[in-house]
Amino acid sequence: MKRVRCPKCKARIPFDDSRYVEGQTLVFECPECHKQFGLRIKASESDSPTESSENYGHIIVVENVFHFRQEFPLLLGDNTIGRYVHGTNVTIPIETVDPSVDTTHCVINVSRNRAGTLIYILRDASTDGTGTFVGLRLLSPADRLHIENGTIITIGATTLILQAADCEDEETTAESR
Repeated sequence: MKRVRCPKCKARIPFDDSRYVEGQTLVFECPECHKQFGLRIKASESDSPTESSENYGHIIVVENVFHFRQEFPLLLGDNTIGRYVHGTNVTIPIETVDPSVDTTHCVINVSRNRAGTLIYILRDASTDGTGTFVGLRLLSPADRLHIENGTIITIGATTLILQAADCEDEETTAESR
């Protein structure tokens, strides 16, 4: 299941991309503003064997006000997290009405150690003064905090949960038993 963004009002519209073939053109009508727009289906990233198709974990976002859940894959390197505003350049654009989430709020760096194990380092990048919390700890701009699977990060009134790549496979195996 994928989502497309309305070019007029920026509403997200879900659709099942598995029912369509590469090169096919679809026409959508936004349920919010009734704008009609077209979209051509490209080859999915999983069809081509690139480094970006590798699983580096996910960030699960729960906006505390509306309990709206979003999930974003992490990439190798810096993953900049912030509030979605048209034109901003963040890796993980959170759709939220929470004004205390900055447009560039925090960064999770994903890398591998010498043994090849994924490591996750969190740092604060907010400029609005609300900061980034892990548990009850407020990160200073100079802090670099090693985080692991299940770490709960709070930015404004929004909660982020790290789902490490190694632990996702274990959960899938446990569920299938």
